[in-house]
Amino acid sequence: MVVPELKAWRAARPHVVRVARSVRPQLVRAVEAVKPPLVRAAGAVKPLVTQPSTVQFTAGAATLGLVVAATVVTAAGPWDSTGQRTAERDWAASQGRAGGADHGHVSGTSGKAPAPAPSAASVLTGLGGSVGAGPSPTEKALADVLGPLLDNAALGTERTAAVVDLATGKRLYGKGAGDALSPASTTKIATAVAALTAAGADHRIATRTVLEPDSEKVVLVGGGDPTLTARKDAEGNASLRTLADETARALKDRKTDEVTLSYDTSLYEGPDVHPIGLDNTNVARVTALMADEGRLDDTSSGTAKRTEQPAADAAKKFADLLKDRGIKTTDPVPAEATDRAKALATVKSPPLSALVERMLTNSDNDIAEALARQTAVAAGEPASFKGGGTAIRKQLKKLGLPLKGAEFADGSGLDRADKLTADLLTALLAKTADPAHPELRPALTGLPVAGFTGTLSGRYAGQPGTGLVRAKTGTLTGVHTLAGTVVDTDGHLLAFAFLTASDPPTEPTATQKGLDALASTLATCGCN
Repeated sequence: MVVPELKAWRAARPHVVRVARSVRPQLVRAVEAVKPPLVRAAGAVKPLVTQPSTVQFTAGAATLGLVVAATVVTAAGPWDSTGQRTAERDWAASQGRAGGADHGHVSGTSGKAPAPAPSAASVLTGLGGSVGAGPSPTEKALADVLGPLLDNAALGTERTAAVVDLATGKRLYGKGAGDALSPASTTKIATAVAALTAAGADHRIATRTVLEPDSEKVVLVGGGDPTLTARKDAEGNASLRTLADETARALKDRKTDEVTLSYDTSLYEGPDVHPIGLDNTNVARVTALMADEGRLDDTSSGTAKRTEQPAADAAKKFADLLKDRGIKTTDPVPAEATDRAKALATVKSPPLSALVERMLTNSDNDIAEALARQTAVAAGEPASFKGGGTAIRKQLKKLGLPLKGAEFADGSGLDRADKLTADLLTALLAKTADPAHPELRPALTGLPVAGFTGTLSGRYAGQPGTGLVRAKTGTLTGVHTLAGTVVDTDGHLLAFAFLTASDPPTEPTATQKGLDALASTLATCGCN
C-alpha cells in the first residue's frame, strides 16, 4: 500500500534529491530516528491505522532537515504527550539548521490502536532504498559479531543475551537466554505490558471528591494517579486546581462555603515504602494519593527529594486551593469515604497509554509502581507490592509468555529480588509488535531513542546506533541491562535483550558503552 505521504514525497523528490545527496550521512540517520516504533519497517507488522490523522508535507523544501521535520509532523497518538516526537523532530531539523512546523503540546490521548507516524523507511524507499529486502540475520553470523562483544570484560562476570526477528518471532541468537538475572529498570517493560493488558490503553485514573450524606464532610479520594499535579501548568495531567475549581463550584451550588476535609488512600494496601527504603531520591511512598510525585522541587522526572507524607501534603494543598476559592476547611485528616457519599467532582489522568510511554522514556519509578498497583486492582489482586507482582505474572501468563525463572517483586525494577530472562524480555517486545495486540503498542513507542530521548539521550554519541536503537535501560550498582528494538541494514526489525551483572561492580560508563556497542552492531550488521 502506498500511503498519501509517500505519494507526496515522490512528487517532491525532484526538488530535494540534489540536496539529499549532498547532506551528511548523519542526516539520513536523523530521518531514521524520527520514525515511531518501527513496527512497519520490516514489512511484517501491518499498520495500526490506514492513514495518520495529520501529516504536513513540504514539497520543494530548502534542506533535507526541513523535509525530515515536515514528513513526521503529526498529532496522532499519545506519543507526543511526552514531548518525545517533538524532541526527535527538533533534533533532526537542527542538524540541517532548519526547522519544521511546530505542532505544539498535545495532551495524552489514545484510541484503542495508538496511531504511528508514517515509517521513515517507507519514505526513504523513494530515494532508491529498499526495506526488508535481504534475508534475516543468521544465528552463526550474529554469534560471530556479538560473541566477541559479549566477552568484553567491561560487561562484568555475568551476561545473557537474546535477539529475535519480530517478523517471524524466531529467536536468532541466544547466550544464556533462559537464565534469570536482575533486570533493573527493564522490568518496566513487563509492568507496561501487564498494565495495558489488565486495565487497557484507554483507562484513566480518577481522583475525586465526594460529600458524605447529611453532613458537610468532603472526602478527597485518591485513585492512584501518579501524575496528579498541583502546579499551575498541568501540562495535560489531571490538575488538583481543576478539582478544587469544580469542587468549590459544586459546594457553592449547595449553598455551602465551610466544610470538614478528609482524604482517602484506602485503594492501596500493605507497606507504602519501597524495599530500598525512604532514604533515597528514586521513588516516593507508594500511595493512592499524591501530587507531583511528592517531589520537593519543580522537577517532573529523574531523582528528587520527596516528602515523607505525600498523601497528607496533597490534601493540605487541596485545602489551600479550596480556601482560595472561598471554601473554608478544617485541617485534612485521613478517613475512608462511605458508599453513600455523593459525587462532587472528578479529574482523570491521561490514558494509560500515555503513562506507559512517560514511564518508559524517563524510567519513572513512581509511575511504574502506580501501574503495578493499577494492574493489581484490575486483576482483582491486593494493591500492594506483593499483589502487584502477582498481578503482573498473571497477565503475562495470560499472554503465553515464557515466565520460567521470572520474579516480580515490584513494578520499577529497583528491587534486586526482581528476576527476568533475556528470552522473556524479547518475548515481551515481540508481543507488543504483534498486530493482534495493538493495545500494547505504547510499550514500543515509549522506549527511549538512542541519542535523542529519555535515558538514552546522553548515550550513543558518535555510535552508529544513534537514532536507530529504541531501548529501555536498566541500572543498579553492579547491574546494567538494555532491551529494545533496532532495524538492521536490510530493514529487518529485531528485538534484543542484554543483561549483565558483576560483583564487584564494573565501571558504569564502560559497561553502558559495551551494551550500546552490542545494539549498534545489530543496527549496522546485515549478519546473513
